[in-house]
Amino acid sequence: MIIVMRTDADLEDVKSVKNKILGIGLEVYESKGLNYHLIGIVGDTSKVDAESFRAIKSVEKTIHVQEPYKKASRLFHPENTEIHVGTKTIGGDKLAIIAGPCSVESQSQILEVAIQVKKAGGGFLRGGAFKPRTSPYSFQGLGEEGIIFLKNAKQATGLPLVVELMSVEQIEMYEKDIDIIQIGARNMQNYELLKVAGQTKKPVLLKRGISATIEEFLLAAEYIMAAGNDSVILCERGIRSYDNYTRNILDISAIPAIKRLSHLPVIVDPSHASGIWWMVEPLAKASIAAGADGIMVEVHNDPQRALSDGKQSIKPEKFSHLMKSIEEIARIQNRRI
Repeated sequence: MIIVMRTDADLEDVKSVKNKILGIGLEVYESKGLNYHLIGIVGDTSKVDAESFRAIKSVEKTIHVQEPYKKASRLFHPENTEIHVGTKTIGGDKLAIIAGPCSVESQSQILEVAIQVKKAGGGFLRGGAFKPRTSPYSFQGLGEEGIIFLKNAKQATGLPLVVELMSVEQIEMYEKDIDIIQIGARNMQNYELLKVAGQTKKPVLLKRGISATIEEFLLAAEYIMAAGNDSVILCERGIRSYDNYTRNILDISAIPAIKRLSHLPVIVDPSHASGIWWMVEPLAKASIAAGADGIMVEVHNDPQRALSDGKQSIKPEKFSHLMKSIEEIARIQNRRI
């Protein structure tokens, strides 16, 4: 439920509304802008007496929220959320470009890619240190050594790090060393991991599960937000289909749909969506045209020898070309790289 306050609401009335909500054991979620003042009620609102709130002078009206997610809902927060990472922003007029290899393989490899990503105009460096792989015999990542290599690459380039979190036990290390904590598609409904990510102060990049509906995706984000972390970035990375030509099917329609339902920033991963390197550029451009707030792209200096996902990785020179193409599309939408 949402309590819509008058924009000139009396402070005592606002306090009364909040105390009334807290008094019935529910949570207050306040959102205030230039032309609106909303107080959301989070929890089981089935027994809330809306009339008792409307009796308060500064209350304009009450709205029942049908969606099961609350904090992620645009009704609770009408304006787009912008997430700040150092000097960079995700969700604003400037598109967020996250790029790097699927897996960190060596210090020289990640440093070379990081330098090329920054040179081309990328804003964030991605790289896997602990890798969830379908086969137990596939490369599982370098672990803590990979984190050290990423930190060195960040020191050399200044690019903030985006790294996937695999287990609750790793959270201390990630809070200390990583700028954006990624929750992968396989862990989208790992609720204990989502709760722990929600207790951190670091932004969380949440990837959509391969069979997840948009509502399930937003409810996963709600788990993080309900635990106290409002800095959530949603990532569409393809869903499973009966067609096996591509690795997954990029759900372009999810971008405007989520933008309508939620205030959280949305980025797209065309690499995992297609699994094919030559599809990355057209899918990235389509995503930006559809309103995405950025992209996450796999870039490798030697894809043919990559230890994981080489088939969907583009070379640095191809990434540079992609950046120029995106810049043209962004300009049409009054956005920039």
